Amino acid sequence: MSRLFGTDGVRGMANADLTPELALSLAAAAARVLAEHDTTHRPVAVVGRDPRASGEMLEAAVTAGLTAAGADVLRLGVLPTPAVAFLVAELDADLGVMISASHNPMPDNGIKFFAKGGLKLSDELEDEIEARLGETGGRPTGEGVGRVTDVPEAVNRYIDHLLVSTPHDLHGLKIVVDCANGAASTTAPQAYRRAGAEVIAIHAEPTGLNINDGVGSTHLNVLQAAVLEHGADLGIAHDGDADRCLAVDGTGAEVDGDQIMAVLALALKDAGELKDDTLVATVMSNLGLHLAMKDNGVRLLTTAVGDRYVVEELRAGGYSLGGEQSGHVILPSHATTGDGLLTALRLMARVAATGKPLNELAGVMRRLPQVLINVRVADKAAVAAAETVSQAVAEVSAELGETGRVLLRPSGTEQLVRVMVEAPSQDEAHGAATRLAEVVSAVG
Repeated sequence: MSRLFGTDGVRGMANADLTPELALSLAAAAARVLAEHDTTHRPVAVVGRDPRASGEMLEAAVTAGLTAAGADVLRLGVLPTPAVAFLVAELDADLGVMISASHNPMPDNGIKFFAKGGLKLSDELEDEIEARLGETGGRPTGEGVGRVTDVPEAVNRYIDHLLVSTPHDLHGLKIVVDCANGAASTTAPQAYRRAGAEVIAIHAEPTGLNINDGVGSTHLNVLQAAVLEHGADLGIAHDGDADRCLAVDGTGAEVDGDQIMAVLALALKDAGELKDDTLVATVMSNLGLHLAMKDNGVRLLTTAVGDRYVVEELRAGGYSLGGEQSGHVILPSHATTGDGLLTALRLMARVAATGKPLNELAGVMRRLPQVLINVRVADKAAVAAAETVSQAVAEVSAELGETGRVLLRPSGTEQLVRVMVEAPSQDEAHGAATRLAEVVSAVG
């Protein structure tokens, strides 16, 4: 039987894969596990969601599951995922539940749990919760049943936290923010205006059905056009639950997560706040980030793909900054998880503080052309052990030298090997990736 929890909670098509019955059972199991780990008090859980229509149904199911297991619920309403993580700690709750499928299309939904302090649950706790699914015995009655309280000040408490974490006001900046008709639709424009920016908000009218629908961080062309149309200094794009941030500079060019991390790393270094002059990224970050950090005296540590691995490395070393090319950026001094609004505020603060346009700041890093080919194979292990594959990788790596990079990575969920090549030109990257993909295919 496959594991229910993925790398970022439990996801699926709402009311088909992710049913209200499953949501109720998950929430009840989580409450029971928490209560048994700490018997000193009645568990308290905060519950938030993004605005997709199925979130209303799943919020009701999660709330019912938690209260039926004896946990009190603080209901936050529609908020970004990082706001829920923050409010777990801020409200001294034992558990956080976010109902969102992030950048996925509207029919999908998901349930993500946060432990006390706003940290993601460990694999061990997730397994324990999964093992308790379906248990119905020992339900409390009478005053033992959990109670539900709404938290109307949740948005303002989160925004106050963001503004305290922003090192420079944004007066003089004109920005466009694409809210993806998602969880940031109210919060992001308010936060950026309170920080001092002139804000043009687009796709900030969620209907429950239009989240991520051709907009947001996965469709930057809309934001690029809006930045040029309004003559803005820059644009910010969020996904459905606003745990990520991508940007567009004043010329309409994309600024990805690697470039954002480069800008923020140097800002922290200049302020003496970059612990051990170290940045943490995943193996998928562009070689251009490696080269830019080396040129500026910053050590780059790499992890496996997934923000949880970045967070683990950050916590292990006490480092100040990490993230992914996709725009998940973690600033551990201010957040326990990727926070798209915090990232955007720190990026815009750097623009405002230096007086330099974003394209100049992002220009510290040159993105090398990158080609990724997914090769379907019969046996990923055979590919990994094949001498012909290792020899081909060595040959291409020798040809590229320090001007390029090769990465072969087996998929964690499918019989696929991902062949990624970076090189000085698109043609070189494509040619090398194609050669390697043919070798992999012949073995697999």
